This record gives sequence, C-alpha cells and structure tokens, in this order.
Amino acid sequence: MANRWLNLLLDVLRSATRPSSRGTTRPSSRPSATSRPSTTRRGAPTRTTGYPGDYTGTVRPVYSPSLDGEPDPGEVVWTWVPYEEDQNNVNNPRGKDRPVLLIGRDGPWLLALQLTSKDHDRDAAQEARYGRLWMDIGSGPWDGQGRPSEVRINRVIRVDPHAVRREGAVLDKRRFDQVVAAMQKARGSGRRGR
Repeated sequence: MANRWLNLLLDVLRSATRPSSRGTTRPSSRPSATSRPSTTRRGAPTRTTGYPGDYTGTVRPVYSPSLDGEPDPGEVVWTWVPYEEDQNNVNNPRGKDRPVLLIGRDGPWLLALQLTSKDHDRDAAQEARYGRLWMDIGSGPWDGQGRPSEVRINRVIRVDPHAVRREGAVLDKRRFDQVVAAMQKARGSGRRGR
C-alpha cells in the first residue's frame, strides 16, 4: 500500500513538472470546481467554467492509441471523475481520481468509460437496479496491483485532456471493440443530442 501511495505521489510530481508536447504544463490534480475546456485557435482546450455533464449523444468510437504523453482513445488513463449524482453541481462537484478508458471525442473533450477494480459480479442485480452496468475487461498495467478490472458501459464521461494525470496503458483492439459493442448495446444505438 505504501508503494502505491509513493508511486501516486511520484506520478503527480512528474506530471506537475513535465511540459506536455503542446508546450504547457499539465495540472497535477483534478480540475477546479469551475473548470471545463473551451476551444482555442489550435483546438486545444483551456479552462473556463464547470463540467458540462456526462455525454448522452451518439458515441463515434475511435481507436488511436499512441503512448506519446498525450491522452488518446484506446488508452486507459487516470483522471478526476465526478460522481454521477453530483455531475451537475457546478459550484462544488465531488468526484474521485480513477482510471478511465478513452473511447472517442466530443469537440475539445475526450469521451471515457470509468474503470474499477471492484468486482460487481457479486452485486450485478443491485447495480442494474441503480442503472449501473459493468463489463469485465481483465487486468492490465493500468492497475499497479494487477487486479482484474470492470468498465462501466452505460455512462460516458467527458474528460478534459489537460486534466489527465497519467497514461496507464493501451487496451488491445479486440477488448476495445468488445467494450464498444457492449456500450452501444447498453446505451441503445439510436442516441441523439448531447
């Protein structure tokens, strides 16, 4: 446990002092309560106001991982994720730092599905009653302890690319495609709007 916290601290310190390939320094913590990206001339997000809420439109999945220091769809990365029940609380959103699978884009935002190492097979009926659907994806280097992970397939989160704390790993294309198919089935393929 101590090694995990030490590694976490080292990751935060590295990301706070490492310039990104865009020539800016990434923040080392979650976005502030009043931050969200807006588009600059180059299309890179900058901070303005509030989390716009979870994405409810049709996801156009993209698989383009590139371990180049920038977050890309197909990668598992760590970032701050607002709690679902608190996502629209612009003044004081609560959340948790967690791994997410990047699956696409919405303008300057990345689209993601949250991961957990908690085994929801034991409480699948309860989770489904509360509208939470999970899929096993196995283990990967995004979890320092090598624990199996599950991905939530019916909640698509918007992620500020500058709020990504670190890259965790690339999810292989086969598993990515399985997750996307399960997500599309769980969310219904005819979603419209945002």
